[in-house]
Amino acid sequence: MNGTSVSVALSGAQLSGLTFVDGQGYRIGQIGSFVRIPVGYADLFGIVSQVGASAIPEKLADGGSIGYRWLTVQLIGEGAAGGQFRRGISQYPTIDDDVHLVSQRDLQRIYGRRGKQNHLVKVGHIAGSQSIDALVDVNRLVTRHSAIVGTTGSGKSTTVASLIRCLSSSKNYPSSRVLILDVHGEYHAAFEDRAHVYKVNVDGAKPEQERLCLPFWAMEFDELMGLTFGSFPADSKARNLIMERVIAAKVATIEGLPESDMNSDSVNVDSPIPFDIKTLWYDLYCRDFGTYYSAKGKLPTEDNWSYKLDVDGNPIKGDATRGIPPRFREVKNVAGDDEKINYLPDNLNIRSQLEAFGAKLRIPRNDFFLRPGPWDPDPQGKTAEGLSTLIRGWIGSDKPVTILDLSGVPSTITNDVIGILLRLIYDCLFWARNLSQGGRERPLLLVLEEAHTYLNGDVGGRASTVVQRIVKEGRKYGIGAMIVSQRPSEINSTILSQCGTFFALRLSNGNDRSKITGAISENLEGLTSMLPILRTGEAIILGEAVGIPMRTMIEPPPRDRRPDSGDPVVCDETSPEDSMVPGGWGIPMEAEPNYEEVVSLWRQQTPYTSALINADKPEI
Repeated sequence: MNGTSVSVALSGAQLSGLTFVDGQGYRIGQIGSFVRIPVGYADLFGIVSQVGASAIPEKLADGGSIGYRWLTVQLIGEGAAGGQFRRGISQYPTIDDDVHLVSQRDLQRIYGRRGKQNHLVKVGHIAGSQSIDALVDVNRLVTRHSAIVGTTGSGKSTTVASLIRCLSSSKNYPSSRVLILDVHGEYHAAFEDRAHVYKVNVDGAKPEQERLCLPFWAMEFDELMGLTFGSFPADSKARNLIMERVIAAKVATIEGLPESDMNSDSVNVDSPIPFDIKTLWYDLYCRDFGTYYSAKGKLPTEDNWSYKLDVDGNPIKGDATRGIPPRFREVKNVAGDDEKINYLPDNLNIRSQLEAFGAKLRIPRNDFFLRPGPWDPDPQGKTAEGLSTLIRGWIGSDKPVTILDLSGVPSTITNDVIGILLRLIYDCLFWARNLSQGGRERPLLLVLEEAHTYLNGDVGGRASTVVQRIVKEGRKYGIGAMIVSQRPSEINSTILSQCGTFFALRLSNGNDRSKITGAISENLEGLTSMLPILRTGEAIILGEAVGIPMRTMIEPPPRDRRPDSGDPVVCDETSPEDSMVPGGWGIPMEAEPNYEEVVSLWRQQTPYTSALINADKPEI
């Protein structure tokens, strides 16, 4: 015996591995099963983690009168005789104490809850007993963070959908709010009846979907630079000049609004105030690329800039709104020439950054943050809608679930975009912590799907930095995180260690299992060793939201309310006589497959056939 486990020898009188209690048969010594140890007026409970040779105490490993009939039991809790179970133990068993199987009645004591049940939500039933509900504490699940992990095909997305549908029930939780970051666009069908969906590429056939907009002016300065001009050294002249111009533009916006809630003296470069970044880019472009007629001591003014001319003889001045740069004549400095042309003085030497940002302005995929619909400022910094409208749509709508579908975000900036979205939400609820709209009065659950793609490793990444802050400090402000991943070994260790509850589905990879074992507080390595053999939809739930670790069959949502993440059918498993619709390779080929449609959707970067309205036009 040590501080957490005891070694148990099976009675020599028990010849079979099967015994009966109250007329019901039980298998002795199954991994993950429970045992009961009466100690005075209390019963200690433990979980069987090892059986047979591996469970023999080290001093007896060379042989003994009872051979391999040993169990290792992890102590987990206690209960007064006939009373309710509670975690932790106040006393330890001693040598020669009897150990008993746990019966159905004992399981009811362990898993059953008394008193008010509103804080408990049913997620399924105990794997060993369909009559016993698997209950999860909503308070601890949301505020103490959680992780749902499992290999692809283990039922992970269905588990997420089932949990969120329980938490967003209008009957039990009429004011719940859940925000899902959906990287692959899987959850529309699962929450179509109770969610607002925001997408970069809106499906025109589904009016309930709204365009996802992330206003550039709501970003912090470093975030904005990363997505537009690129990074600069901290002491860069160009960076400091751009910062000064951004502050000046935001101040001008405030001064142009007589009823503004801000004083221009309190404006800083990170203040979420609209300004026209396209005009800023145009002015900087002219400063670095511009040339002017400098003969006879002329000073550079817009009147003597040396533009190139188009075929009609008009100066090519470009268009700031469309991201089209002006074109200037090359420098000409010939002695005696009255038409000398020089660069504008004091340029910044950031031509490559300006060209790159101009290209981003002309790429439609970036419109969701550079031309964010009603939040796109005019040259005076005015917008059709305010920031409050944007935030209300994300975390204050009339529906309990909001889905931010990021499947249309360019992969090169996905990490930054996720980090910015989460930072905006965190800052919003942080400053609103004493208001009714804040997280303390109405907590928010953030569901981070496919988390290993943007929370990977122990270093780098804007998303990882923000999520680390959320899992460390979010509890105080009513912000909970649910990390969903098929590769927990690739997730930042700090983030995973802050998760108080784990839903561990089937995990085959040894590194993934080790990461989960190391992250949980209980010494249950024997229980987590069962992860490779779990059935689809079966999970081991461990941590703060459950009274005791439990092997659970998750109750799936209805078939028409499941995520769009199922495996494609390659070959129908039923006989042709029994199947009305053959699957995959069983479907006859079309006479003339239309691959022009394929190319059209590919070019438009959208999977929705509603975008094929121009498919009958000649192909490029």
